[in-house]
Amino acid sequence: MVTQSEWLAIKNNDTNYDGKFWYAVSSTKIFCRPSCPSRLPKRENISIYSNPDQALADGFRPCKRCRPLNAIVSNEIWVKEIDNFLEENYSNNITLEYLANEIHGSESYLRHVYKDLTGMTPKQRLTIIRLDAAKSMLLNSEKPVKSIGEQVGISNPAYFIKLFKNQFGVTPKQFQSKKHDINI
Repeated sequence: MVTQSEWLAIKNNDTNYDGKFWYAVSSTKIFCRPSCPSRLPKRENISIYSNPDQALADGFRPCKRCRPLNAIVSNEIWVKEIDNFLEENYSNNITLEYLANEIHGSESYLRHVYKDLTGMTPKQRLTIIRLDAAKSMLLNSEKPVKSIGEQVGISNPAYFIKLFKNQFGVTPKQFQSKKHDINI
């Protein structure tokens, strides 16, 4: 439970509380100093720690922006965090700005590091995740193509069909109707 004074310290990025407590955000699995300039998390997603080792022991990673351990988080760990976030949230409207805020980094640096380490942009990775999820849904349901596109975060049916055909060589409807004959 976050006290009112802890909440105000986080909300106001109060440097006076740095070193007195650290906060972790369950939705991002990241922990920060109270003064962290990242986007304000929902209060119900916050856990308070009296030292950073406790947050680490509970599976949270240090923020790349405020560096609560006074150390740089490796780019490899950061990219894994980005991938996990994309896989868990692919159905949401994820822009580079939103991703950078959630993962606690700058947009340009995030894109640069991600592309350097993976060979693709976060948007390209998100599209692959969405299309793989759509493929699975098409195999396991008779839902309309439009509905499946929306479920995976691609609300424009024509764009969804184009992306799917470019990736798998058939339209989603063709894949769904011949799912037993197609080895993709």
